[in-house]
Amino acid sequence: MSDRASTSSYIEPTKRILSPAHLAAFQRSKTHDELLSFIDALNDSIVGEKLTQAGPGSERTQPLVAALDRVLDIAKATPPVDNKLSRFGNPAFKDFYDRVGEASHQIHSQIPGLPAEAIPEVEVYFREAWGNRQRVDYGSGMELNFLCWLLCLYKLGVFEEEDFTFVVLGVFWRYIEVMRYLQSTYWLEPAGSHGVWGLDDYHFLPFLWGAGQLKNHKHFRPKAIHDPEILEEFSKDYMYLSCISFINSIKTASLRWHSPMLDDISAVKTWEKVNSGMRKMFAAEVLGKLPVMQHAMFGSLLPFPTPDEDTELAKALEEEGVPELDEHGHVHARGETGWAMDCCGIPVPSAFAEAERNRSTHSRPGIKPIPFD
Repeated sequence: MSDRASTSSYIEPTKRILSPAHLAAFQRSKTHDELLSFIDALNDSIVGEKLTQAGPGSERTQPLVAALDRVLDIAKATPPVDNKLSRFGNPAFKDFYDRVGEASHQIHSQIPGLPAEAIPEVEVYFREAWGNRQRVDYGSGMELNFLCWLLCLYKLGVFEEEDFTFVVLGVFWRYIEVMRYLQSTYWLEPAGSHGVWGLDDYHFLPFLWGAGQLKNHKHFRPKAIHDPEILEEFSKDYMYLSCISFINSIKTASLRWHSPMLDDISAVKTWEKVNSGMRKMFAAEVLGKLPVMQHAMFGSLLPFPTPDEDTELAKALEEEGVPELDEHGHVHARGETGWAMDCCGIPVPSAFAEAERNRSTHSRPGIKPIPFD
């Protein structure tokens, strides 16, 4: 793992990746390496561990769960508005987002060991981890902000390496549970024009770490995700199986139709290969894609290299200039390949909205059926 934070001059994080040159500089940076090292260390801590055996956590990590519970309380106190004629994001999410922002400082002030002067920097990642207020959507870029929040807290000494197992199975999994509530309550749209920034429309890390949990399992193989009895019995113990069960609960048809990547991955022989493959995919498709990383935030705890520090960046910016941003403040680089061409394509209805339509005995007028994204 990286050195712990020693700075006394905190900076409120801002977006710094505005071009392919900036993205390349990030991929060469210490922050990029720290993020992957943090993912690896957390992954190593949960091999063979079960969600149901996570325990209550330590006095260092319990306040982090309490912070997430506070967010859930805010969501429950902010019900969705009547928006039956739309299968897209519910406008009440914007009120929820604002209320989390209003409560954020007070939430962080109750985390023991977090320096008061660091709160304005750390809380930016916390606020950005719940979705995009303007677009009422969510994707792996927002999930990345939660990872950054955890890394900042670790670098500040809020929790220790001995807490890593609970940080994943207790804190991170509680974040996923809260996000499931937000996604189902506010019908958050998948970020990206095709709804594929995450392996289940929204998330990536629970599959990466979920494969890590299972990588030395003596009996289960990746193909076990197709066995309903295994899913029913063991989804409470393992993140990966829980995520598959969750997908099956809201989407009809087969996994091959609505989640072909997960279906393909199930043919891999071992969980260890799935785990290592997920790690490589995260580096390439999340940390290595401009449509995702243009939303990343950098401050003093997770710094971005300056042109003075990175001569290749300085040269590229001199040759390419600064890119133009659209009305959303986004970059749309030509030639970008991967899971989607940009972050602002045609909106994708929430799978929760589609599931609700399927449960309805009468289709509402004016709404045309769509295939699963």
